[in-house]
Amino acid sequence: MSKSIAIVGASTDRSKYGNKAVRAFSQGGWTVYPVNHSASEVEGLKSYASIADLPGSIDRISMYVPPKIGRRMLPDIVAKAPQEFFLNPGSEDPELVREAEALGLHPIQACSIVNIGLRPNMFTDE
Repeated sequence: MSKSIAIVGASTDRSKYGNKAVRAFSQGGWTVYPVNHSASEVEGLKSYASIADLPGSIDRISMYVPPKIGRRMLPDIVAKAPQEFFLNPGSEDPELVREAEALGLHPIQACSIVNIGLRPNMFTDE
């Protein structure tokens, strides 16, 4: 069974890291759940309006939204109890990390694409 990941801030814009992550994890064999409140689909995958809407449990949540938005999502992330919670560059700030830790999360501040042995520049902007 493949691992599952929610890409929070998944984008339909192929130049955005939130889109490259969807493609990278799909290529890596993960079950990918794009989370984008305004898109019904990202890269051919059903998109979910919120973390709370995701089916079942999620192995990893990878965040690509600004910290202010991410802080509002923390209760839903805690409810999903992911094994890993990644804050990609640009999505982290000290306050978000403190709040996440206070809720029992252990945020990983790193590029989740690189973590699976791929690089964002492997995925075209077109």
